[in-house]
Amino acid sequence: MPLPETLAASLSAEVADAQRRWRAPGLSVGVTRDGELTWSRHVGSARLDPPVAATDETQVMVGSITKTFTALLVMQQRDEGRLDLEDPLGTWLPESRHANLTVRRLLSHTSGLQREPVGRIWETLDAPDVTRLVEELEDAEQVLPPHLAFHYSNLAFALLGHVVERLAGRPWEEALRERILTPLGMNRTGLTPRDDHAYGYQVHPFAGTATREAQLELRATAPLGGLWSSVADMARYAAFLAQPDPAVLRRETLDEMCRPLVMIDVDGWRAGYGLGYELVRSGDRVYVGHRGAMPGFLSALRVSRTGGVGVFVVATKTAGGEAGPLATRLLDAALDALPRVLPAWVPERPQPDLDELLGAWWSEGEELVLEVREGELWMRVAAGTPLDETRFARESESTFRAIAGRERGERLELVRGSDGSLEKLYFATYAVTRTPKAFADLT
Repeated sequence: MPLPETLAASLSAEVADAQRRWRAPGLSVGVTRDGELTWSRHVGSARLDPPVAATDETQVMVGSITKTFTALLVMQQRDEGRLDLEDPLGTWLPESRHANLTVRRLLSHTSGLQREPVGRIWETLDAPDVTRLVEELEDAEQVLPPHLAFHYSNLAFALLGHVVERLAGRPWEEALRERILTPLGMNRTGLTPRDDHAYGYQVHPFAGTATREAQLELRATAPLGGLWSSVADMARYAAFLAQPDPAVLRRETLDEMCRPLVMIDVDGWRAGYGLGYELVRSGDRVYVGHRGAMPGFLSALRVSRTGGVGVFVVATKTAGGEAGPLATRLLDAALDALPRVLPAWVPERPQPDLDELLGAWWSEGEELVLEVREGELWMRVAAGTPLDETRFARESESTFRAIAGRERGERLELVRGSDGSLEKLYFATYAVTRTPKAFADLT
């Protein structure tokens, strides 16, 4: 469904303004809604001399958005039992002096490992092959203690790509294409662009002239930022983030990846990082995605998973543009203009085995309410907020397990009297009774 004309006009004006302010040779934007690319805009040129217009299929470098794909490959291996997030790097590189760094810390940029691979590859443009990457790892510094703070590490994701190759038994790109790109229909995404790809440029800050940037061969460091993609393909990826295909990754696993493990800005708490994904707060909304930068390209992906809307932005210049903030503003505008209409409520089916649990209970002086929603048992704090709610799954005749929300993972126990009637509950070992009781009354 196309965007309303007023919204499309507003987005077009902002994109055009950004292209001029940034002095970007080209700026492309796509908006995804409910699984479809519903709007796109291409300002400037994909190539200069002579000018060539960009389209939704024009390939651009997406830079560090690539890291999210590497993270997905890692989590697929985890779900299939081939690794654990607490596995140390030494499982695959036992002789390394960095062998104690865990997969989880590498994924979340909390390993403390230095930012870049050893050497000066952004000056020489000579990226290492896998043999050199592993050998030179021994010269890499541990610049911070593990999990002291967020510290971005391209090197960490190059190593995770190596782990994927070891586990999959084939090159990173082959695993990526088979496990993610092909199932999602991302046929314009890969490490080697087609002949009609966009060019990236360095724009002189004073003269305003544009110099074409060199095309990099990232070799073993490709898993940190080497992918080329298109507006159309990134729309397909944004749709996956909003509504994951279980054939690619379980929703529960993607939910896990999109929970913040560390704050990026410890003072403002506006940005965090999960397992391979950035999380950015805009008002009461939290968006997931990633930013990217490579010589000649600046990009950003922002997705509202609850709203089903995503925005991809890419500029064909090395520096001087703010792709992340632009993507956030465009996503804000789209969500403001496109409030999501929830499906109509329908009556629940009877569940006699839950009837005795439903209604008001009390614990620690607070009223708790047990109720059925869409066939599942929920608990809410009567005077609380949605953050205080819990969803349960039955574990046995006398127990439930909290599977989402407050006290996730804890057990809800049913206690019966000699006549079989339900007397009380225990939730995370706290007594839960039908009437308010002081702690003194429970002994």
